[in-house]
This record gives sequence, C-alpha cells and structure tokens, in this order.
Amino acid sequence: MRTLPGIKVEELPVIKGEDMSSDAERTVPQDPVPAAKARAREPEIDDDGEPLQSKYVTDTKAPPITDLDGAFGVFNRMRARLRAAVRGRDDVIDLVITAVLADGHVLLEDFPGSGKTTLAKALGDCIIDDQPDDNIVTIRRIQFTPDLLPADVTGTTVFDPNTNRFFFRPGPIFAHIVLADEINRTSPKVQSALLEAMAEKQVTVDNRTRQLDELFLVIATQNPLDVAGTFPLPNAQLDRFLFKIRMTHIAPQFEYEILKNFRQLKAAADRPDLPRVTRTEILDARRVCNEGIFVDDKVHQALVNVASRTRHDERILQGASTRALVLALPALQARAMQQKRNYVTPDDVDFLCDKIFTHRLEFAPGVDQPERVVKELCAQELERLARGSVA
Repeated sequence: MRTLPGIKVEELPVIKGEDMSSDAERTVPQDPVPAAKARAREPEIDDDGEPLQSKYVTDTKAPPITDLDGAFGVFNRMRARLRAAVRGRDDVIDLVITAVLADGHVLLEDFPGSGKTTLAKALGDCIIDDQPDDNIVTIRRIQFTPDLLPADVTGTTVFDPNTNRFFFRPGPIFAHIVLADEINRTSPKVQSALLEAMAEKQVTVDNRTRQLDELFLVIATQNPLDVAGTFPLPNAQLDRFLFKIRMTHIAPQFEYEILKNFRQLKAAADRPDLPRVTRTEILDARRVCNEGIFVDDKVHQALVNVASRTRHDERILQGASTRALVLALPALQARAMQQKRNYVTPDDVDFLCDKIFTHRLEFAPGVDQPERVVKELCAQELERLARGSVA
C-alpha cells in the first residue's frame, strides 16, 4: 500500500467478525453500532392501490454514527445483505455501496438477465425508512419505454373536481432509491427529466420546485448501445453518474450456485440474521466519511492534473469535467473507509479512476479500449503522487 510522503497516518482498528471476502455462506460481522429494529407491515395504500410507505419502517432512531468504525459497520451490513441476494458480483456490490456512501448515482450496463435489476432492488430492500410519515418510500422502479412521458417520472398536477382545485401528484422519482430500469430505451426528452433531480435533488413541475429526499439516489440500468431500440444517453446525463459499471457474465461456479440455491436466494430478503440499515445511518456514514477521511492537497492536485491530461490528449475529444473531480473526492473517501483507513492513498485513486472518468469522456474514432487510455493517463500522475512530486 502506497502512502503520501510526509503525512502521518494511523490505521483504523479492525472490526472483529467473520471475513467477508469469502464467497461461502456468510454471517454478519459484529457491528459497533447496534442495528435498528424494523417492523415489516402492510404499507398504507392510496386510492389507486399504490403504497404510501416503505415495507420496512421504524419509529425509533438508531444510535447516531459518529466515527469511522460506525461507518464501517453500516458498510458491512449493506454488503452482507447484497451479497446474500446477488452472487458472483462482490466487486460490483462494493462499488455500488461506495456510490451510496459518496452520494453518487450509478449506471449499470450489461445484456438483459445479468442481475442489474436484482442488485438495485436488493439495495432498496436493505434500507429501513425511519421517516415513515413523509410519504417517500424506500425504492421506486421506473420501467423506461419509448412511450414514457416526463410527467410519468417527475409527477404532474391533477385537477380535483370535488374541491375545484389542482394538486400535485408526485411521480416515482420521490423515493430514496430510484431504479431507472433500461434507461436508454426511452427518448432523450424523458431522459432529460432526470437531469435536475440527479444534479440538485429537486424537481420543478408547473413552475414550482419541490425538494427530493437527502438520500435520493438513482441506480440506472441500460443495455449495450448495439441492442435494438436503444437511445444513447446525452453527455450531460452521463456526467451526473458517479460510476458506470459494466457487469460481465459471472463465473460458471456462481451460475451453478444460483441454480442450486435459487429459492434460498429469493428468500434472502427475509433472513433475520442480516440486519438492515436506516436512512439516517447512511446519511450519518456519509458525513463521517466526509469529515473523518483525510485527503491531502497532493491528491487534489493529482486529480486536477489527470483531468487536464484528458483535455489535451489527442485520443480524447472531450475531457473530464470539474463535476467529475468534485464527485471523485467523496468516492475516494468512501473507498478509504472500506479499506479501514482514515486517509486517501494513491491506491484509492488507481482503483476508482477508470470508473469515475471513462464514461464522461468522448473518445476519438478508433479508440477501442477507453479504460486503458484512462488508466494510462492516471498512472503518470499516480507515480508522481507516490513520489510526492505532484505539481
């Protein structure tokens, strides 16, 4: 592990518990912060039969997360539940949780049937709603189709003949986790309905702006662009995703495990030995990572230099945006916390650089390995960063 010259750092104490790196049957490590107790109930239903509340709710706040050990406990609980529901995707699961703790949106890409939707739904299932009366549910799923309208996403104003007044009916975007399934199967007009929400966590309908929840997170799935009936996402929307993750086929042994234990995997959401996390615990963990993980100025300069290289490389037509650099910092901090460190190292930058930058760049014709180009540009700055000579 590389460290930054001239910086005194201390390793975080290792949290006791079973090693989570194994793909065998797992149990949850001991958590320094007790898990909140949720009650599963039939949610309240509106006039159209839609649930007004999340499935798992609690009226009691969990103990606040105030240190990095507590944040690591939140990460461990989320990882245990996702790994129990989705097999053979441990690396993708860690990246998705990194995005959650970094307050960043995720774009998953692969062919149909690769587990993208299952992963997103499992993430929503592991969250307990500790504000059950705000009419914001844990997860909503939007199936994007060519005939979808922007109002189907954001909501619309409806006239009530009984009161002779208009009222706003919120769309499915008013949720903690929004699963935008097959987002590139709808028209650019509908895709643009997410731009304001993803960037500013608000929605403007009929000249009135309404705030979304602080936890608001979009997990979008898309099929490869060579699949019939797809529309490429505009660069402005791609730039709002923290990560774009390509989910390749899982190894044969995991496919065999899925077939053999299919019923048990479907029932993973009901396992009492896998505690969930509350909405507030996730927000607390975000704040702890932001305030408790040290980022040296040399890391800041290295990121700026990488972005500058992408803007002047002849293989790249459009370089990285400033937004990419801003979103990269909390992602690096979340990654450091997962590695039980209270500081960001060049290894964190090396691990995340291609996931953060590649989908934001427009490459020249003939560039068939964009990830390798990004890794090459980052490697030059990482070497200088490791030597402490970034300028």
